[in-house]
Amino acid sequence: MVPRFDGHCAVITGAGGGLGRAIAGILAGDGCQVALWDIDENALRAAVAEIPGETMPITADVAREDSVANATRLTVERFGRIDYLVNCAGVDHTVPVSELTVAEWDHILAVNLRGPFLTTRAVFPIMQRQSGGHIVNIASTAALRAWPNASAYCASKWGLVGFTRAVGTEGRPYHIRATAVIPGGMRTGFFDRPDLPIKPDPSHLNDPINVAQAVAFVLAQPPGSVIQEMLITPLTETSWP
Repeated sequence: MVPRFDGHCAVITGAGGGLGRAIAGILAGDGCQVALWDIDENALRAAVAEIPGETMPITADVAREDSVANATRLTVERFGRIDYLVNCAGVDHTVPVSELTVAEWDHILAVNLRGPFLTTRAVFPIMQRQSGGHIVNIASTAALRAWPNASAYCASKWGLVGFTRAVGTEGRPYHIRATAVIPGGMRTGFFDRPDLPIKPDPSHLNDPINVAQAVAFVLAQPPGSVIQEMLITPLTETSWP
């Protein structure tokens, strides 16, 4: 059987760990050429060492226009095309809004929302020339409901869903699809932060491989169809009714 993504190229941001690394592994194992973008060089080296298939690690800061442009150029020079863009890079500062600094707000919005804009803007003309492509933005259940001390994070993820919908409308004439994947809590290390006073029970969090498989399913849809939004949560996640 021919691998589902044979001959295709994917860019995964935040690919050094967590969900990004899981998605890179699933796609590479199914025949995809994968460019792993991450700001952490050590994490990238570790990811590439464990992922089979044709991969390329690229150190990139998705919040910086010049860094995204360079990473895009390196990817195209190596693989000749970009069929899939999966925006996984994300950050948070869990702080009450009255204590949230402007620098913390800017950091969250820069990575979580400006980053997907910059990467989308960079790959969109490439996908237009190819007459097709697929952009997947990893949002969060924070895009559908809100909880305290996450004002900037919620704003970034709500914005990301709206951005994805708009990109999808612009991409239709060029056969460029856009999907917002909205996962619940995952065992990715995202909750292993000192600014979290209460941490979720790991038994109620999803294995990132489960969400990675869902992303692969989204990308494998027939050309005439698109899953515009996918909500995927752990069955026993207590933060979702």
